[in-house]
Amino acid sequence: MEYIDDIATLEALFDDPVPASLTKVTPVITPLYRSWIAASRFCILSTVGPEGTDGSPRGDNGPVVHIADERTLWLPDWRGNNRIDTLRNIVRDGRVSVMFLVPGSNNVIRVNGRARLTTDAGVTGQFEQGGNHPKLVIVITAEELYYQCAKAVIRSGLWSRDDAEGLPTAGQFAKEMVPEFDAEGYDSGYAEYARGRLW
Repeated sequence: MEYIDDIATLEALFDDPVPASLTKVTPVITPLYRSWIAASRFCILSTVGPEGTDGSPRGDNGPVVHIADERTLWLPDWRGNNRIDTLRNIVRDGRVSVMFLVPGSNNVIRVNGRARLTTDAGVTGQFEQGGNHPKLVIVITAEELYYQCAKAVIRSGLWSRDDAEGLPTAGQFAKEMVPEFDAEGYDSGYAEYARGRLW
């Protein structure tokens, strides 16, 4: 198999960028981007660190981020599995990309920028779910925002299909790595287990 290993060869495969793909980029959260991001309950946060890259799904039962100002997003770090790969990456290399999705919309909004972590009570206190507050908040300084071409979502039929039937469960994935793991028990009890541990 041959690989492309230089930029000139890569660029020769493509026409010039579509002009709108360059002019659509903004360094600030404009009113229209503000309204779109505020409607998003789900995003994917991508980071990079010495061990490599990480993509982390983030979700909430309201806006997934708080828009602090025209350059700043606050993303609460709600309870997870405590691997903290994303958080370690941010401490060591603040570069981040966030992709915001809204079910039913073919648009995807991307924010590229830099992030830091804070435990400041004035920030963590802005988020509350059932009396719980996040241990920390990811503070993202936006450097560029733009809407993503809708073709990928259109091609995939993302919001108009359900392909989950017959797929492996989380318990089955765990059992594949640890044969004695109780996959059935894990899967049947997970919804109840998670209910009290979402925040």
